Amino acid sequence: MQCLVARCSLPSRVKQLLRSTNFALFGKSRFFAAADNADLVVIGSGPGGYVAAIKAAQLGLTTVCVEKNKTLGGTCLNVGCIPSKALLNNSFMYYQAKSADFANRGIDVGELKLNLQKMMEQKSNAVNSLTSGVAHLFKKNKITHMEGHGTITGKNEVLVQKQDGTEGRIQTKHILIATGSEVTPFKGIEIDEETFISSTGALSLKSVPDRIILIGAGVIGVELGSVWQRLGSQVTAIEYLPNIGGAGIDLDVSIESAKGGKSDTNVGIALDQHGRVPVNERYETNVPNIYAIGDCIHGPMLAHKAEDEG
Repeated sequence: MQCLVARCSLPSRVKQLLRSTNFALFGKSRFFAAADNADLVVIGSGPGGYVAAIKAAQLGLTTVCVEKNKTLGGTCLNVGCIPSKALLNNSFMYYQAKSADFANRGIDVGELKLNLQKMMEQKSNAVNSLTSGVAHLFKKNKITHMEGHGTITGKNEVLVQKQDGTEGRIQTKHILIATGSEVTPFKGIEIDEETFISSTGALSLKSVPDRIILIGAGVIGVELGSVWQRLGSQVTAIEYLPNIGGAGIDLDVSIESAKGGKSDTNVGIALDQHGRVPVNERYETNVPNIYAIGDCIHGPMLAHKAEDEG
């Protein structure tokens, strides 16, 4: 039996992003001369970040996008909207064929067998097609893509830490925070992606579980619960609210409170009581020339909202 934690919150990465640290300028540290003087650095390449980066480049700005993962596209393209919709579509086809639905429509399919590995391959192919498409658009629009963890170390400086230990600083006129969100942790429960799984783990199970318990019956929980129920699991949903699907947009009301106030940084970017970044009507933070969009600011945590803001 698996337990699926289907809640989202602001990532601890927002606070990590704003944390001021002193970095050595020798040893494993090095500079990226090609991006030394950017007009805009976008931190995060999800639907908000990559749309903003492409638009900025098309308007003539020298643009750099920093992404900690190997592929572009953020949660939506890699472990969110796209893979979940692929599995929803394919599991529905399987359910139609296995139930009486096809037969009632005059479609006889004979013996039916689930090939879960093949279904997962199709999902991965859909993801790879779209993420590589974003990479192509970056190349076409001359956007510098830097793979690594971005940290704002000054109002006009971003430090990029790569997995191999090398580092580089980018001097920039403007900074856009588009870091997205992540699953809310439960105290005392370790997400091992085997017994206790997140929405990410639920997209890549190697077999169909006999039973799944959903903690949270918002849109994410219901979507992934539907996938595995169609494929043969017995699914039970546990929801705090009196209705399924959340109050309007479940991600907007399921944010776990974080300590508010200003972050530990000499940049001085403020956070609200939920750990989000307050912005004005131009998506500007309290620090001039630093902006924020998407899940890390107020409003529904939806990909198309981030795209519009970008």
